[in-house]
Amino acid sequence: MNRIPMTTEGAEKLKQELSKLKSEVRPKIIAAIKEAREKGDLKENAEYHAAREQQSFAEGRIKDIELKLSNAEIININKMPKTGKAVFASTVVLINLENNARVKYKIVGEDEAELKEGKISVMSPLARSIIGKEKGDIIELKTPESVTEYEIKEVKYE
Repeated sequence: MNRIPMTTEGAEKLKQELSKLKSEVRPKIIAAIKEAREKGDLKENAEYHAAREQQSFAEGRIKDIELKLSNAEIININKMPKTGKAVFASTVVLINLENNARVKYKIVGEDEAELKEGKISVMSPLARSIIGKEKGDIIELKTPESVTEYEIKEVKYE
C-alpha cells in the first residue's frame, strides 16, 4: 500500500483521537449497550439500537485511524533541509496579483486539510502548483471559470 504523507501535528492529532475513542468513548458505549440489554426486548429497544449504531461508528473510526497511522509517512518539517522551496509541511504566503490579497497556507496531508485553518491538501491543485517553487516565483491556479496568478512572497518551515 502507498505511504500517506502526514505532518507530525496531524499524526499527533489522530493519535489523540484514537486514544480518546479507545479509553473514553468505547467504554461508555459498552456500558450503554449493557444498560439497554437489561431493559428487556431488544427488537423494540431504541436505546439499544442507538448504542449499537454508536458502537459501529466508533469501531469504524478506530479502524480507519489505525489504518491511516500504519500507512503514514510522518514528515517533520524541522528535520527537512531548508532550501527555500515549498515542500510538504511548509507554509507559503501568497499574494493574489489581481487584488493584492495576501493568503497563507500550510501544505498538509489530505486528512489534515482544513481551509478555515489555512491548511491545504498536498493533492489540491493549488498545493501542486506551489510545490517546488520558491520566493518570488509566480504560479497560476486554473479553475473552470478563470486563471488566477499568485506570487510566492514567503516560504516558511514551521
